[in-house]
Amino acid sequence: MSLPVVPAPASITEAAGAPFRLTAETSVAGDQDAVAALAALVTPRTGMTLTSSEGDAAIRLRLAAAETEAAESYRIEVDETAVVVTGADTAGLFYGVQTLGQLIRRDGDRWVVPAVDIADAPRFAYRGVMLDVARHFHGVDTVKGYIDRAASLKLNALHLHLTDDQGWRIELRSRPELTERASGTAVGGDPGGFYTRDDYRQIVEYAASRHMIVVPEIDMPGHTHAVGLAYPAITEEPRVNDEMRQVIAEFGGGEPRAGEAYQGMAVGFSSLRIHDEATYDFVADVFGELAAMTPGPYLHFGGDESLSTSDEDFAVFVTRVSALIADLGKTPVAWHEAGAAADIADTTVGQYWGFLTPQEGAAEKARTFVDNDAPLILSPADAVYLDMQYPASHEAAAPPLGLTWANGPTSVERAYSWEPSDVIPGLEESAILGVEAPLWAETVRTAADIDAMAFPRIAAAAEAAWSPATGRSELRTWSSFRERVGALGPLWSRLGIAFHPSDEIPWVTE
Repeated sequence: MSLPVVPAPASITEAAGAPFRLTAETSVAGDQDAVAALAALVTPRTGMTLTSSEGDAAIRLRLAAAETEAAESYRIEVDETAVVVTGADTAGLFYGVQTLGQLIRRDGDRWVVPAVDIADAPRFAYRGVMLDVARHFHGVDTVKGYIDRAASLKLNALHLHLTDDQGWRIELRSRPELTERASGTAVGGDPGGFYTRDDYRQIVEYAASRHMIVVPEIDMPGHTHAVGLAYPAITEEPRVNDEMRQVIAEFGGGEPRAGEAYQGMAVGFSSLRIHDEATYDFVADVFGELAAMTPGPYLHFGGDESLSTSDEDFAVFVTRVSALIADLGKTPVAWHEAGAAADIADTTVGQYWGFLTPQEGAAEKARTFVDNDAPLILSPADAVYLDMQYPASHEAAAPPLGLTWANGPTSVERAYSWEPSDVIPGLEESAILGVEAPLWAETVRTAADIDAMAFPRIAAAAEAAWSPATGRSELRTWSSFRERVGALGPLWSRLGIAFHPSDEIPWVTE
């Protein structure tokens, strides 16, 4: 069986000789943040606490930058006498430690690391997850836990979907009415909530400590019913069509009404007022303050499912808002529908959420960003939307979490068996910024729900983002992946990850 490293490394060679044995006397030296990251893996996995050393040590975690090494790259060398993890930068060292944690295994009554030589670097610069905190609010501790889990798989961006029809989740001094009036509810009548400025700062700093950036999303001009609770003068009356009524009939929540909190799951009925200058004063306040709170390079302004905004008005809005964000010194990000606006700011990054086989002009809209010499983030909904239901199995005793609209249910195999460079016809790999796995929260209420929906499929997205392209590594196969993921079951359990025990995976037990 392949060694249980996920995502698959660029190069891994099992060496001859005995493994390295871990004991309570094993010493570790090097970068203190990396030492702490290793301890956070070793102690839950083995029950042992390694001894920190200032000098010679059996485990050495070191930085050794070189011009020939890629950012975030690392190397691991293990023999019977020592473990050496070398990172090209602090992120690379952190990722090397995550791989080392995966390699630790039980051998009878011993804990060992197999003799191995690994040289690794990421395929794509952007490797993200998205957490929807608007449909159901998830507190700071839950977000921090998800950051830990994502970072362990070498993901480096947390996209927070902070606003939607159901609620506004970020405190802004310039617009206090948003959280005062529009944050108290969620889907199904569940409690709402919001992040204070200090909460958001904690999330951003915690993510940075795990080498992740935060990408905040304020979705507009659609998905803005909650804005109307605070600022009715800049939002249109809800416009409900027959398709929306079908969703309401299936999932409840009633039809949206102006001035009343919305707790259903229909989409597309809301819009900001495109030709009112007060709208753009609002947008400038929101993104100006958010830009000052966000050290990362990206601000996401949504742009999806604006079904109640005419095509002409949508283009006007996207053009102005993307330029506004660019003028703030940030890189705008938008869902691929925004590519319908020919004059969108040319630095805007597109995020494709269509299917693996693009439909209804989605590929053409996605190419708008590339034609502007800006890259794409790939989030094909029928592969890496983590909120899609799993296929039925004998494990399912309760009503399943998740939805099925994206050609669902989505198996782990389908989440894995796609190639990023094949999604948009004719797209060069250089035009792909990376891969992101969104987790929408219409049915996701708790941290345990997040774990169950994300794991193990988040590992498939991580491998698509980090590992060599399909066909360039013997490990980049479904058969290899399912074996490697199955071997991580004991580690995930020890770390408290409530993963879905999919029948597709041969889970190892101890």
